[in-house]
Amino acid sequence: MNPHLLTQDTADDYVAGMSRVTRLVAQHLAADSPSTGASVADLAPVVDGVDLDRPASDLDAALSEVTDVYLRDAIWFHHPSYVAHLNCPVALPAVLAEGIIAAVNTSVDTWDQSAGGTLVEQRLVRWTAGRIGLDEDTADGVFTSGGTQSNLQGLLLARGEAARRTGSTDLTRMRVLATEHSHFSVIKSARIMGLHPSAVIPVPTGATGGMSLVALRTQLEAIRERGEIAMAVVATAGTTDLGVIDPLPGIADLAAEYGAWLHVDAAYGGGLLLSLRRRHLLDGIERADSVTVDFHKTFFQPVSSSAIIVRDAVTLAHVTHHADYLNPRTAVTPNQVDKSLQTTRRFDALKLWMTLRVTGADAVGEMFDEVIDRAHQMWEVLVDDARFEVAAEPMLSTVLLRYRPEGVSAAEADSLNPLIRQALLDRGDVMVAGTVIDGRAWLKFTLLNPDTSLEHLRGILETIAATGDQLLPALRDAALRDGAGAPPQGPDVLDELRLPFETLAARAPQGTGAGVTR
Repeated sequence: MNPHLLTQDTADDYVAGMSRVTRLVAQHLAADSPSTGASVADLAPVVDGVDLDRPASDLDAALSEVTDVYLRDAIWFHHPSYVAHLNCPVALPAVLAEGIIAAVNTSVDTWDQSAGGTLVEQRLVRWTAGRIGLDEDTADGVFTSGGTQSNLQGLLLARGEAARRTGSTDLTRMRVLATEHSHFSVIKSARIMGLHPSAVIPVPTGATGGMSLVALRTQLEAIRERGEIAMAVVATAGTTDLGVIDPLPGIADLAAEYGAWLHVDAAYGGGLLLSLRRRHLLDGIERADSVTVDFHKTFFQPVSSSAIIVRDAVTLAHVTHHADYLNPRTAVTPNQVDKSLQTTRRFDALKLWMTLRVTGADAVGEMFDEVIDRAHQMWEVLVDDARFEVAAEPMLSTVLLRYRPEGVSAAEADSLNPLIRQALLDRGDVMVAGTVIDGRAWLKFTLLNPDTSLEHLRGILETIAATGDQLLPALRDAALRDGAGAPPQGPDVLDELRLPFETLAARAPQGTGAGVTR
């Protein structure tokens, strides 16, 4: 018997080991902050100090080591003070499914490796297509590693269809249209596919931040006049910074008129497919040729769980290749590798299956609706708080704000807010994201935890304000010493301001639920 492999002979060790692991994780779920604030300088010596050529003495020693190099300082997305990126707390049934997935180790590429797993994934693809509004009998798709891969595959299919439709394989003529707020994977995908550097044409946005239909028509017409090929229009259903949904019906009209493939990146907004209150925000998505849906964002699934869904199953042939040793042309059983950019691929579909069967689609949709509700409530708070600027009323669950009390110039706010974010990250009790819109620095709250209350969010705002008040005097002093008049920026400034900031915990408002003390 080999004691190191999971077999029927080591089943008891498997049960005992998993029990230890689950208890260890459960202990850390009680952490009083989303992060310890550990830096690269803190952790690199610990990780580098492990002798990988010499195993730990036993499982307990290895788990203790894992705690030191990772678990103690992991970022906990389930914590209510984590409001940074598009990371969600995860549905418990999906976590339990992960245990099954890892232990069985199914690869959903060919039938003789996955059997029922193939059928489960195909059923969930049809279910998602139905939710989008596509014909389940003719639509198809496949699970992917995430939105980046889904977007890449959607554009690969668009390129194949453009070549078929026009009879041209000249990549220098291919063009993709998307707004500047579209996901960065659109440009990355173009590069990967070997398109011209200027192949992705930015379409201006309207007053709401969504794609301008007038500008889209102008760009499509210019492409036609130049003898180029409108390969694809990428509409975003939930931009990363603002959570904006592009005007899908109008974009679909123009894509059809000019013969362009319509890809809808619904990695963020796809959760609305389950909403009982806001599904109408995705009206028009049913006209897409391909759709990206990230279940590991607004369906509360563990990473990774995404899918590319296509209107016409036939178009997936653009990524099909047959190998005699894997998926020969003579195979009569369904092989998902025929549709996928990957070969070996985890059975991630089981997580969504378990969530739907235990939690239910309506409950998942309501969780997403709750965080959108919270974003609107927070926006109302910010509009009435003169200390803060707020970018726009949210459409989904993202709120852009910046701390700019009376007497603080716009330029000072541009320097101050990134410093606030970094100071909070260093301490670890509150985690917010940051971005730049039209040259101005903003803090970003991405709300994906339905258990994060409005009261708690108010507490986070007070923590931001207290941090800003601590940093501002030293920031101004540094600007005066600089002699340039412009506020300094960068990590060196934060190091200079560290001493007054260390007194923040003692002075910050208490009882807000924001976790301002450690």
